[in-house]
Amino acid sequence: MTKGLVLLSILSLFVFSCTKTNVAVPKKTQLQVRQFQTRTYDTKNTKMVMKALFNVLQDDGFIVKNAVVDLGLLTAEKEVDIESSGVKFFALFFMGANASWEKSLILEATANVSEFGEQTKVRMNFQAKVLDNAGRVLSVEQVQDEKFYQDFFSKVDKGIFIEKERI
Repeated sequence: MTKGLVLLSILSLFVFSCTKTNVAVPKKTQLQVRQFQTRTYDTKNTKMVMKALFNVLQDDGFIVKNAVVDLGLLTAEKEVDIESSGVKFFALFFMGANASWEKSLILEATANVSEFGEQTKVRMNFQAKVLDNAGRVLSVEQVQDEKFYQDFFSKVDKGIFIEKERI
């Protein structure tokens, strides 16, 4: 009887620790999202800005999938393994061949680079897609974390400086 209670306690601890809690976070407006996704640079050279973006994305482990300089379009993606051996073990143990668990995260990036008078405007959009062990899409969400974009644009700022100085 005590072994059964201990096993039940361990199992419930595992199940409840793996569930996600939904905290009510106020949804950002389209204008708020656009503001932190956009940065303006004091240069008219959109090609140089695109080159800096290209380099920053590659430095961050992204594979650039498409670049159209005339349209100011740049797309890239990065795959990250998020598989947890503990979750995989329990999924296989309890579900067998039908087991499913989070396997990888694909971070997709899209850049829109456009001339804006004497400046260049860059709007970045990141989307996170979670896949299971069979390659099925579990979730797709737009990245709406301001700090994420601030950190990214900080790297772009440095990349543009490097491009301008031809380092």
